[in-house]
Amino acid sequence: MSQPLPPPLPVTWRPRRGRIVPYVFAAVILLGAVLMAIFIADPFKLPDRLAIVGFGLAVAAVLHMLARVRVEADEQGLTVVNVLRTHRYTWPEVLDVTLIAGEPWPKIDYSDGMTIGAMGIQGSEKALARKATAELAALIRTRGEAANHQD
Repeated sequence: MSQPLPPPLPVTWRPRRGRIVPYVFAAVILLGAVLMAIFIADPFKLPDRLAIVGFGLAVAAVLHMLARVRVEADEQGLTVVNVLRTHRYTWPEVLDVTLIAGEPWPKIDYSDGMTIGAMGIQGSEKALARKATAELAALIRTRGEAANHQD
């Protein structure tokens, strides 16, 4: 089986279900919070109603953080956007990517000894995850640390 060619840059890998589900839930929760604030019984005053909407906004913000995960590759390097942190590495710093069957996402190894999960490629999307990981591996072979040591 031949190795895949690297995709043209820039390229972004994002999960499909991992984006749709959180945004749908965020919309439902926010709509429910607004409707609850409008129609809640009279003993609840304006601060209570604002708190309900604020809680809905907070839940929507957390869901947005889950939905924004992605892996971006450009001419300069690789950006991995996970739930809480964004990691940026240049191509010579990227060593390898592996996706082990049953793992939630691939792991990317870097020259500084770090190994970071790439949540933007979801292992649960089996064929799509394998394709994205193979494309990323091809980019690492052509642009990463290993490419700099080939004769």
